[in-house]
Amino acid sequence: MAGLSLEKTFEKKASTSNLRRKTRWGETFIQALLFFSGFFSIFITVGIVYVLGREALLFFQMPEVDLLATFTTTEWKPQIGKFGIWPLLNATLMTTLIAMLIAIPLGVAVAIYLSEYASPRVRNTLKPILEVLAGIPTIVYGYFALTFMTPLLREIFGRDVVQIYNTASAGLVMGILILPLITSMTEDALGAVPRSLREAAFGMGATKLEVALQIVVPAALSGIAAAIIVGISRAIGETMIVAVAAGAGPNFTFSPFTGAETITGHIVRISGGDLSYDSVDYNSIFALGLFLFFVTLTLNIISQAIVRRFREVYE
Repeated sequence: MAGLSLEKTFEKKASTSNLRRKTRWGETFIQALLFFSGFFSIFITVGIVYVLGREALLFFQMPEVDLLATFTTTEWKPQIGKFGIWPLLNATLMTTLIAMLIAIPLGVAVAIYLSEYASPRVRNTLKPILEVLAGIPTIVYGYFALTFMTPLLREIFGRDVVQIYNTASAGLVMGILILPLITSMTEDALGAVPRSLREAAFGMGATKLEVALQIVVPAALSGIAAAIIVGISRAIGETMIVAVAAGAGPNFTFSPFTGAETITGHIVRISGGDLSYDSVDYNSIFALGLFLFFVTLTLNIISQAIVRRFREVYE
C-alpha cells in the first residue's frame, strides 16, 4: 500500500510539472500584445517629444529670439522680432479658469447626485446624456459659443462691453465640454468608497447629505483632485472652441469680454497660412507646442502625486 501511495504521489507531481511546462500560446500572445501596446505608446510619446524638441531648438537658436524676453515681455509678434509669450499664455489661463469655474462645481455636484442620490432609473437616463455631451465634436461647441453664448452675453452685459469674439463665451462652453469628464471621474472615485463607511455613518444617525459631504467626498478626495487636474489639462489643450470663439490675434488683456488668442488658437491660425520651412513663424509653432506639452506633463505628474499622497486604502 505504501508503494502504491508513493507511486500515485509521484504521478501527481509529474502531472503538475508537465502542466507548468506546457506552453499556453493564448496567454503568451496576450502578454506579447500588451507589451507591444505599452512599448508603442512610449515610442509615440518619445517621437512627439523628439520632433517638438528638434524644431523648438531651431527656434531658440535663431539670433533674433531672446529666451529671457520670451517670458518677460507682453507682445507676441514674431514677424518683427517680438516673442513675449504672455498674451497667449494669459488668454489660455483665462479661458481655462472660466471653464473650471463652470466644470468643477457642476461636475462634482452631478457626480455626488448620481453616486449618492439618484435612483438606477435616473442614473441610467443621465449617464447617456453626459456621454452625448462628451461625444459632440469640439468644432460644434465652438460655433455654439459664437452663435449662442456670445449673443447671450451681449444681451446681458451690453453690446458695447462684450465683443463678438471674447474669451468669456469660449471659457463657458469649454466648461460644458469638460463637465462630462470631471463628472465621470469623480463618480468613479465616489463609487470606490466602501459601502461600509456609509452604513457606519447612517448607523450613527448621520443624514444622507452629511454622509455625502463629510464621509464620501473626503474619502474620495484624491480621485476628485485627479479629475480636476485632468480637466485643467483638457482645457489648456482645447483648440477648436477657442479658435472659433475667443478671437484671432494676441492681446494681453484681463477682460474676459474682449478677444484674445490662446496658445492653441494661435497654432491653428498660423498653421493655416503659407509658412516656409525654418521660418520664425514655423519654428515658433513647435516652441509653443513644446511649452504646452511640458505644462500638461507637469499637471499629470501633480495629479499622480496627489493620488499617491491622499489615496485611501481600504481592506
